[in-house]
Amino acid sequence: MKKFKVVFVCTGNICRSPSADGVMRQMLADAGLEHAVEVDSAGTQSYHIGEAPDKRSQSHAKKRGYDLSFLRARVVKQSDFSEFDLILAMDNGHLKALQSLCPPEYMPRVKLFLSVLPEGAETEVSDPYYGGAAGFERVLDQCEAGCTALLNHIKTVI
Repeated sequence: MKKFKVVFVCTGNICRSPSADGVMRQMLADAGLEHAVEVDSAGTQSYHIGEAPDKRSQSHAKKRGYDLSFLRARVVKQSDFSEFDLILAMDNGHLKALQSLCPPEYMPRVKLFLSVLPEGAETEVSDPYYGGAAGFERVLDQCEAGCTALLNHIKTVI
């Protein structure tokens, strides 16, 4: 059976996308679906390739039971567009960057991560990098909401 594959994308792959990655992995494990879905994260920029997620992201995630320590930053590669069923951008800037790289046949796979939420909800995951603890908590709140909706969607397609 082919796994359903999802990749979350932010700028450097050290805050928002690894947070979504960790939250989604835990939710899939809790639902007994980790065998059916592959999760990854990447960045639009190569600033942090090979680095672990930001220590603040790891610390806040750990308090909620999410382990990000094993993740390592990577940049989006061309093969991601054909390999992943969903390529989820954390904000509109990431969405535009992905759309500019994406071959036309794979464009329907590229979406805003929070587009899975009901109409009128937030559409972008805020960037916590230059802020304080509240920003990292907000990212986790947004990731939990988005991943819950995404998990519900995935259950209908696997």
